[in-house]
Amino acid sequence: MIKIEEFDFDLPQELIAQFPAPKRSESRLLVLRRDPFEIHHLKFRNIVEFFQPGDVLVLNKSKVIKARIYGRRASTGGKVELLVTEIRSENTFKALVKPGRKARPGEVIVLDGGVQAQVMERLEDGSRIFSIEGKVLDVLEKYGHVPLPPYIKRSDTELDEERYQTVFAEVPGSIAAPTAGLHFEKPILEALERKGVIIKFVILHVGLGTFKPIKVDIVEKHRMDKEYFEIPEETRKAILEAKERKSRIFGCGTTVTRSLETWKLGKGPHQGYTDLFIYPGFKFDVLDALITNFHLPRSTPILLVSAFAGWEKIKKAYEEAIKLRYRFFSYGDAMLII
Repeated sequence: MIKIEEFDFDLPQELIAQFPAPKRSESRLLVLRRDPFEIHHLKFRNIVEFFQPGDVLVLNKSKVIKARIYGRRASTGGKVELLVTEIRSENTFKALVKPGRKARPGEVIVLDGGVQAQVMERLEDGSRIFSIEGKVLDVLEKYGHVPLPPYIKRSDTELDEERYQTVFAEVPGSIAAPTAGLHFEKPILEALERKGVIIKFVILHVGLGTFKPIKVDIVEKHRMDKEYFEIPEETRKAILEAKERKSRIFGCGTTVTRSLETWKLGKGPHQGYTDLFIYPGFKFDVLDALITNFHLPRSTPILLVSAFAGWEKIKKAYEEAIKLRYRFFSYGDAMLII
């Protein structure tokens, strides 16, 4: 039995990054070696030196959609905010509504741009299913906003349209960025390929599951929401071949980790929905190294990195990062665990 209070820590509010670093690869990189335990402080661009020819780097190519959109109730004119959490079809979507108490089936919300969205169904978790005039992705792209997390205390800007997106983002579907990938720039990826590193991709559309707060005292009682993932055949093949020749698998982010560990080298599915919850005691079948950001206390991502490195080592790394004024969370600095 694991108590969530064990994974708490005090973080000065001023260390929560409100903007991205001026240049992606200029973020700081804390390198945590597990055995023997060591901590090193570098720049993210130095990550190339930790790879060897034949290693496989797996990235998440899901693209963040402009999932936050505003509107007014057709009946009263009252302001409404929608956070689209899932696109169900070309013209239907699932969303959280704020304020949502009065958003009953049949009600019409007039979104920015004059687009009408009708509440079709209210789900048990409080979210709604909407039907919309036109294509959901087109409407969001034109009138939506970058869904910055609540700890970023400002409105989104044009800068976020570029920087809250990885340079390799390709498949629309995420409502939050797979943030470990935000540090990569094309020159770094090209340098890795020149070194003989094999770069492959998965898709995991980041939804509420990744960031759903843990509200129970006992970790094992928490349940993850399901998120859609795909591991292409060429990625599966590259990983299995790397395992045969004893090369390492580097996972970029908790989303990649959960995708690969759901697949379990072919023992599990390579496509579908995953609600895999990784916490200390979990046995990793695929990953040998993990690239990640600095995470919220009492969160599922910090439990995952603690499962990979051990909480005591993570705690020491976080204490040092706080002391040295690293930047935390989505737009913050990076960590490499090897």
